[in-house]
Amino acid sequence: MKPVFLDTNILLYSISRAPEEAEKRARAIALLERDDCALSVQALQEFYVQATRPSRANPLPHEIAAGLIRAWGRFRVQETTVALVHAALDLKARYGFSHWDAAIVAAPLAQGCETLFTEDLSHGQVVERVRIVDPFR
Repeated sequence: MKPVFLDTNILLYSISRAPEEAEKRARAIALLERDDCALSVQALQEFYVQATRPSRANPLPHEIAAGLIRAWGRFRVQETTVALVHAALDLKARYGFSHWDAAIVAAPLAQGCETLFTEDLSHGQVVERVRIVDPFR
């Protein structure tokens, strides 16, 4: 079974306490309960920065955010490599993505994923062999 890739927003919704995000939180948690997930170092770093930022409603303490990142280490995690940066640059040039979005797309490609769960890109778009799916639609 090919792994599915989770973008940062899935991780962030899984910790949301906002009542208006309750359904997204439940969907994010359901995704994180799967055994076939993949992440990237970039997604984990973005999660930490956003989850702990002081201006966030209910920021996580360092210990909890770090503990979640350690727990999510059970998934396949794509490291940031020079080859991944080059792949992201190629995707940016071909598809017009921002650099960071191109890096998020490059990670599941490198891991052999066929699905990228995110709300930040066009639902249904196929980039190379990765289908972008907004799980909150």
